[in-house]
Amino acid sequence: MTNWIKRKKTKPVKVGNVFVGGTNPISVQSMTNTNTCDVVSTVKQINDLKLAGADIVRVSVPGFDEAKAFKEIKKTVDIPLVADIHFDYKIALEVADSADCLRINPGNIGKENKIKEVINSAIDNGIPIRVGVNAGSLEKDLQKKYGEPNADALVESALRHVEILDRFNFENYKMSLKASNIEMTVDAYRKISKIIEQPLHLGITEAGSYRAGTVKSSIGVGMLLSEGIGDTIRISLASDPIDEIKIGWDILKSLNIRSRGVKIIACPSCSRQNFNVIEVVNELEHRLENISDDIEVAIIGCYVNGPGESKAANIGLTGASPNNLLYIDGAPNKKISNENIVDELEEQIRLKISLNKAKSEKIILRS
Repeated sequence: MTNWIKRKKTKPVKVGNVFVGGTNPISVQSMTNTNTCDVVSTVKQINDLKLAGADIVRVSVPGFDEAKAFKEIKKTVDIPLVADIHFDYKIALEVADSADCLRINPGNIGKENKIKEVINSAIDNGIPIRVGVNAGSLEKDLQKKYGEPNADALVESALRHVEILDRFNFENYKMSLKASNIEMTVDAYRKISKIIEQPLHLGITEAGSYRAGTVKSSIGVGMLLSEGIGDTIRISLASDPIDEIKIGWDILKSLNIRSRGVKIIACPSCSRQNFNVIEVVNELEHRLENISDDIEVAIIGCYVNGPGESKAANIGLTGASPNNLLYIDGAPNKKISNENIVDELEEQIRLKISLNKAKSEKIILRS
């Protein structure tokens, strides 16, 4: 992967065993949507999210029953958990010894002695705080001052929380400034990134349905990442949380920031295609979802762009008549017919991954 993006260096924070910020990999996270008190269902969803590629998972803790459940959940999973808390500082104190991070805004806690208790608890347990500013819940005086949410209002709100943390000499935090509007969100992150050195948690909040939310998030989060802004991402969709992880990884892969699993390059198909590209790609993507190893696969329906794309991929398929041409590591390997084309491709991809693993293990043993 090329380093075409000049990333802004931030002060790293540690969320469980995941470092966020600095030169550390940009992490992907999501949030459970189960009833937190349903420990079994929540644990299952967390494990499913981890399997899909989540680095960090956030869990809502609105009350003390959920705080008790959170502690049980934490004992069962082995992925960093963020406790999402609003307003009641006592809940933060209750889960601080089991959470890997507290998502709570100091300005919403109330009196200064309460804020101090939460900060001291975070210090004692060695965990960071995530400050999250949202356009839908700006302070009333800022709503009156600006008339409607905008980037400057988000930044001013964020800096109020920062000022509180600075007053207690607490620097172990990360920050998010989210809106459902792309322009507002991007502008706010650009501005705050010039002011603070703490890691930034990116996202377009309440982005919408799977399709619309994916487009909005890809544009907004992608713009910021391409400018070197951002240290962890959450794609907010009205969809299965696993979809958020998949889209998050797709954004990182598309920007050559991180790589995980099978990256499929495919033509949009036209009348020149020698096999049904769309059917092959969809079926192959479904079959290979469980693969986390990095591999690039090119599936091109005809001989116009096929050879060039296939030569650049680990595995390539170029449509041709009477038989299609399979490439491995840039070189023509063999011809395959349209019959059982997906089975053949899957077999070759899994074989290639197996050979790569064996090669890596030999290198490790030699060293």
